[in-house]
Amino acid sequence: MTDSKPWTIDEAGAGEQRHAPATLRNRDAIVEVLRDILPGQGTILEIASGTGEHAVYFGRTFPGLTFQPSDPDPACCDSIAAWTKREGVTNILPPLQLDAQAAGWDVQDIAAILCINMVHISPWESSIGLFEKAGKLLAPGAPFYLYGPYLRDDVETAPGNLAFERSLKSRNLRWGLRDVADMDALAARNGFVRESLIEMPANNISLVYRKQG
Repeated sequence: MTDSKPWTIDEAGAGEQRHAPATLRNRDAIVEVLRDILPGQGTILEIASGTGEHAVYFGRTFPGLTFQPSDPDPACCDSIAAWTKREGVTNILPPLQLDAQAAGWDVQDIAAILCINMVHISPWESSIGLFEKAGKLLAPGAPFYLYGPYLRDDVETAPGNLAFERSLKSRNLRWGLRDVADMDALAARNGFVRESLIEMPANNISLVYRKQG
């Protein structure tokens, strides 16, 4: 069953550090995909980093890369900084307060973009902004990675995902599981092509896009 509350943030000890339980359940599966798609060097931008737990785990796993976490929520940025300090990971930059719907992002020289569990808990306009900015930032051949639950015309939606969809809509009618075909169309409009779709645990999938020349 898909994590019903992927962005539930609980206190984890003292101070600003927060904990998202789903991170421990999905991080190793995500890392196995990232091993195949991330470049050998460069700065990796993570959008909607949440608590920062993924960022510190990726930083430890890929010491040759630099990770730039970000989140529109100031409390999440504080948590990212707290996790980075606690874990002592030196290849993670200070978090940026970036919003997918903002006019632009003050970042450059990005080798790849990661976005985990954001698309379904944000308005469709956020996905539009995400792809538009990724299209401007990434060089040809660079990967753009998305993770989460999605709908597919040729695959029956799992009961857990249907329940999750109802839960999302009950909280915000502008949220909801997106169709892979719609993501692919949005990608194409911004210069990307989908390289792969990878089945992940708990009825999630990984979508890997590449910027075209």
